[in-house]
Amino acid sequence: MKRLLCTLTLILLSGATASGEDEGFKSLFDGETLEGWKAPDMSYWSVEEGAITAQSTEQNPCTLNQFLVWQGGDVADFELKAKFRLADNKGNSGIQFRSRIGSDGMGVGYQADILPGGAWCGALADEYTGRETLMVPNGHKTVVDTDGTRTCTKVSEPISLRKPGEWNDYHISARGRHMILKINGHVTAEFIDNDEKEFDPSGILALQLRSGPPMKVQFKEIYLKHLP
Repeated sequence: MKRLLCTLTLILLSGATASGEDEGFKSLFDGETLEGWKAPDMSYWSVEEGAITAQSTEQNPCTLNQFLVWQGGDVADFELKAKFRLADNKGNSGIQFRSRIGSDGMGVGYQADILPGGAWCGALADEYTGRETLMVPNGHKTVVDTDGTRTCTKVSEPISLRKPGEWNDYHISARGRHMILKINGHVTAEFIDNDEKEFDPSGILALQLRSGPPMKVQFKEIYLKHLP
């Protein structure tokens, strides 16, 4: 009986440990250091409570969007899973993907947005590309035709983040021109980008600290799977 209980315990522990790394997912954050991540100004970035932490303060204000870039190379077709939270559910952040860093330090390309609620919570933005920034609002599906014509349809009620202090789950999938964002298991944005001029098939992966009033955002349990 004891042997059976030990075996079951090991199975359960093994499942908990591998939950983020099963089916080809790879951990991008060791929970202790910022190894494998880099930003032009690292003064905003640290590890607290086992989480990548970005914080601006009155003493160290953020006047230009900051990006912590994963150093593992570009992502093309992929799935990403991560936990995040905004301190006091205030502020503005996001996960940049299939993007690039411009000469001015700004992230250019697709972004999975992070806000407490409203149209931008879980939205898909296209940052600084010349197109309309808010491509897919919370609770919508957008299809862009080859000539850039945009059709946006509401498909569900917008969601909000969990209570302050609680962790939220982000799931990003991108396969070809089809992208889907989920927060806490709910699809918040679906995007099909057929635009021949603006579609980005690959690019960097980065975490954002938005310029503006003092804020704090944290990320942990970040897992990536490249899709064939």
